[in-house]
Amino acid sequence: MLRFLRRQPPKENEGRESQKKELFGFRRLNEHGFPSKPSAVAFDPKLKLLAIGTKSGAIRIFGAPGVEWTGQHKEDVQVAQLYFLPEQGRLISLCSDNSLHLWEINNDKSDTNSTLDEVHSLSIENNKMKTVSACCLTTNHEQLLLGTEGGNILILDVKSFSLLDQIIYQDVVMQNVPDDFKVNPGAVESIAVHHKDPDKFLIGYNRGLIVLWDIKASNSEQTYNSTQQLESLCWARNGEEFMSSHADGSYMTWTVADSSNPKEPSLTPYGPFPCKAIGKVEWRTAKADPFIIFSGGMPRASYGDKHTVSIMQGENHVVLDFTSKVIDFFTITRADEQDTLEERAENDEPHTLIVLAEEELVAIDLDMDKWPSFPLPYLNSLHSSAITCSQHISNVPEQLWTKIVDIGNSQLAGYSKRAWPITGGTSENVNGFTRDLLLTGHEDGSVRFWDVSGSCLSFLYKLSTSSIFQVEVHSPDTNGEMEEEWPPFRKVGTFDPYSDDPRLGIQKIAMCPLSETLVVAGTAGQVVVLQMEREERQQEVKQVQVNIVGDRDNFVWKGHEAMPSREGDVKYAAGFQPTCIMQLYPPAACTALSFHSEWQLVSAGTAHGFGLIDYVQKKEVISKCTLNPHDLTGTSETQMSRRKSLKKSLRESFRRLRRRRSERRAKSKEDTKADKKIEEPPGTPQPGPSTSAGIEATPGTPDTKPVERSVEFRNTEDSMASMVRCLYFADTFIVNSHTHNPSLWVGTNGGHVFVYNITLPSAEKRNEETVACVLAKEIRLRHAAPVISIGVVDGKNRVLPDSLEVQHERAKAPDMSSHHHVIICSEEQLKIFTLPQLKARWKFKLTAADGSRIRKVAFVNFRSRSDDNYLENDVACLSNLGELSVYSMATLRQQMQASAIKREDINGITSFLFTKFGQGFYLFSSSEYQRVTLSARYQGEPKCTLQLAEGMRPERPVEEQNQGEAITEGYSNNDIAEGLNDTANDSRADTTMEITQDSVAIIAHMGDTSVISNISETPVQETTPATPSTTTQPTAGGDGPAVNTTDDTKGEQTTVETEKITVKLEEVKIFNKQDSDDPALEKQKTITVELHNGHEEVAA
Repeated sequence: MLRFLRRQPPKENEGRESQKKELFGFRRLNEHGFPSKPSAVAFDPKLKLLAIGTKSGAIRIFGAPGVEWTGQHKEDVQVAQLYFLPEQGRLISLCSDNSLHLWEINNDKSDTNSTLDEVHSLSIENNKMKTVSACCLTTNHEQLLLGTEGGNILILDVKSFSLLDQIIYQDVVMQNVPDDFKVNPGAVESIAVHHKDPDKFLIGYNRGLIVLWDIKASNSEQTYNSTQQLESLCWARNGEEFMSSHADGSYMTWTVADSSNPKEPSLTPYGPFPCKAIGKVEWRTAKADPFIIFSGGMPRASYGDKHTVSIMQGENHVVLDFTSKVIDFFTITRADEQDTLEERAENDEPHTLIVLAEEELVAIDLDMDKWPSFPLPYLNSLHSSAITCSQHISNVPEQLWTKIVDIGNSQLAGYSKRAWPITGGTSENVNGFTRDLLLTGHEDGSVRFWDVSGSCLSFLYKLSTSSIFQVEVHSPDTNGEMEEEWPPFRKVGTFDPYSDDPRLGIQKIAMCPLSETLVVAGTAGQVVVLQMEREERQQEVKQVQVNIVGDRDNFVWKGHEAMPSREGDVKYAAGFQPTCIMQLYPPAACTALSFHSEWQLVSAGTAHGFGLIDYVQKKEVISKCTLNPHDLTGTSETQMSRRKSLKKSLRESFRRLRRRRSERRAKSKEDTKADKKIEEPPGTPQPGPSTSAGIEATPGTPDTKPVERSVEFRNTEDSMASMVRCLYFADTFIVNSHTHNPSLWVGTNGGHVFVYNITLPSAEKRNEETVACVLAKEIRLRHAAPVISIGVVDGKNRVLPDSLEVQHERAKAPDMSSHHHVIICSEEQLKIFTLPQLKARWKFKLTAADGSRIRKVAFVNFRSRSDDNYLENDVACLSNLGELSVYSMATLRQQMQASAIKREDINGITSFLFTKFGQGFYLFSSSEYQRVTLSARYQGEPKCTLQLAEGMRPERPVEEQNQGEAITEGYSNNDIAEGLNDTANDSRADTTMEITQDSVAIIAHMGDTSVISNISETPVQETTPATPSTTTQPTAGGDGPAVNTTDDTKGEQTTVETEKITVKLEEVKIFNKQDSDDPALEKQKTITVELHNGHEEVAA
């Protein structure tokens, strides 16, 4: 019995539960990066807000840096088009299912934060005749014109968000068209409203017919006919001319007064050979020559595969060449920002071009010469080259931070110096207490540095490792330079899906911000040690060769070759510059990396073993091959060498099938025996093997040991077992409990842990004497699961601090007076061993408990939300089911668990990254990071507000106010419910009704005497009288408290079931009985409001 109790960790006291609430709390914070699969864009020139819609139905609105709102359509739809209602903080979205949605940015009551809310939706019949193909807002922003595939135009009244009865039928339009043009013009392709006369707009049909329509007079003023298929229309600022673009790569200029012929002949900029369509054209006037900006129009044969936007102004002509498809573009003009309906500027004066491409956003400065790009403060293309790994660095010193920012700014020499033009909203975010970095490694060998100190992610600096090696790299395009050819192409944007050499890919990153040292490991076994330098330097970098399989004479490597480093003195730009290169052989992908900047040692592991070098003396210290001695062939078909013969694979497959078949037979025999047994009384446990789902103890059984899942035995002969999964440096007790010394811990895929004792020379002789490293101990886990993390804990349950942290007073010195423990984290369990005896102390079997496997582990500091002085270290884990959990470092008791990522999102789970203080990042698309937190203290949610001018947003119609939260000055829905409950207690009430809160809409509030509630009208079904009763039902969806009544009279009670009867009642007036002497009120119906989630139940 005592032995059993010793195995159980001590129970937590009662106060621990309240302490957990102060320490832990899972929440999703904000999203970083470029929205995946964008499909629409809109801009509010008055409020200076940018909106992007995606194919997943998401809407993201951006203003000044740190100002961001996110919304998601409830239905599974794609956003087709977006339209801002200028100066109102409102947005209309058109979706792929032919539905329209109205969104509002609403501040909370404290005016410290705001949200993007969907307040209206309207579905239009989705057939070929009514499918919306083109939209345009009128100049007064009161109506949205909807052109359809059938050629008709529907009109949406924005205020009521409903379709007007007025429809502009194609047949009516065609009645006024000359007989020569009376053929079916096709779908409405484009609508353009007149700048000065809101009653007039152009209707462009697919087959080239253009009609100037007067909506007030309901007739066509002019008819223009082009011979080519129409793509888009655009008015000139003066309203006397317009431009049309066509499917043959041409555009035309028309005069409003003359409908016979265009003002100028059709112009094909990149003809005369067949060209692709010009999808959109914008004509913007300026004091100098006007701007003509259009997308597409390239010659089909030569450049049909290019994605372009052309800018023409006088003699200046540039073709912006993108690496991904152009979704849409627009110009920001001073006229739209400044003028009003009363005062219209003569010229547009565009100053910025915004282009939304499929994989990035590009902003072009039209004010500066050569039209350079803007550096983006947000919406950066994180995946400009595919992300292969990431690392978070907390609390970067001010000195290093300044160097990174300054050198990053010097890399932006060719970009615009003008301030970012999209500045809407106000950020209420509090600046972070520390400066934090997110480092992302990429497929092209680059490492990008991102500022994640606040709620916004911004680019700081880019390091490229391709210049260190002798590989062919295409020269980067300098922003502003054009190729000498026609058309005059200029590469823009940062998205580049192609890699010059796959061996350049970054696999692991480690950084010590206190010593300003960075170490990166790549796909071809290269490990580069870099040091921060403010000035460019010319130096020779020594390469240290480490042969992991040197003791295996018969080993054959069949993979790629290592990349040779550049020889001689090489000039390196300011920033992180290489000081030493460690080249592993075989040159397989690095699977583990660790370095200690105080000891100046670097260790890296691959699928074959690991190596350790001293980067001061630039020499190898030790290397070890972890391969099975009988497995001496190698290949690099995948990141990890399997080296299996076909015969061996087939043999193992058949063995597995036989084993499963025999297990099934054994199980069926046991089931048959169990069926023949005499029935036992309930509560008696049945003997038998445990299933994968576990067995729940019946109430009659005494407390027994919890049933564990059977873990499948791992074949230790599998060559995958040789992979090194983790490396860890620690100064702890290895040999005995009296002396501590540096050590290296190595964990493999086969459940092996090798512990090496390191002897360092004294500081005076560090550059002369060699570092010694000897194998001290070896641990073999019985379940042979991959070891993914190791951490040493001192006597006060604190993880040993990182290198140099104690010297810089960033961490307390570890407790060396008491025993240390080591936590070994495998994929299946967490286990604590004492040091130096290596006796098992506590363990938590995750796989045996719920069948999941650990994918990511970190040792995290959690500080109390209310007590700044309380701090504890815990183990945070992410499982393959996407669940985050936290375990106590002392006893491995689970402290919290939350579902964070869908189990199907393999990319999100594998890319997850823990920070030191309880936050996390993961890729939920190839271009977006999601930030989450496990800490109740460090939340970091973005807070921003939007201030609107007085009276800019129209009040909602009365019949719509039932969808609001608090609808009148003195009354909210909850106030009404409370008042109705008081009225219901009156003994004179003879009838009881139940109405959902959603059906209560206040029409008027006169003094405090009456409130009018709008309820739709229906007959009710009578039932037999029922005895009075009081019931309390929980609310569905948490909309508010349920209100119930007790009827003291023996009147009839009727109920209406919502599934059978549609409830519609006339307006019901509710008067305050204390403020009225009318005796008729004694027979007034008592109404109670019961809150349900979208269901109406009425009892009369």
